[in-house]
Amino acid sequence: MLIARVVGSVVATRKEAELEGLKLLLLQGTGPDGKGNGTHVVAADAVGAGAGDLVLYCSGSSARQTQVTKDRPVDAVVMAIIDIVAAEGSYLEGIKADKRGFVYHKADDS
Repeated sequence: MLIARVVGSVVATRKEAELEGLKLLLLQGTGPDGKGNGTHVVAADAVGAGAGDLVLYCSGSSARQTQVTKDRPVDAVVMAIIDIVAAEGSYLEGIKADKRGFVYHKADDS
């Protein structure tokens, strides 16, 4: 699984029939500190994520193992909306309300 931030949506009016009804999101890959790493991927949304959300996604054959994507021609799927990532004395908090996507805190912040 990989961490990314939802930076947009993808609309395709002409597509394979198996893609009908899938919400497609544009993700920007991030490191554990929440900073973008320059990668982007289009992923099917299985959990109702939206712009600014910090998410977990997977790619490859694992992307076709959710109820939403089973037997569909997808290579990436959003499987979770992240609340908090804790690592090395800091944590990354997913924030949707202000659309920033995340706020990085030091562990000593109260």
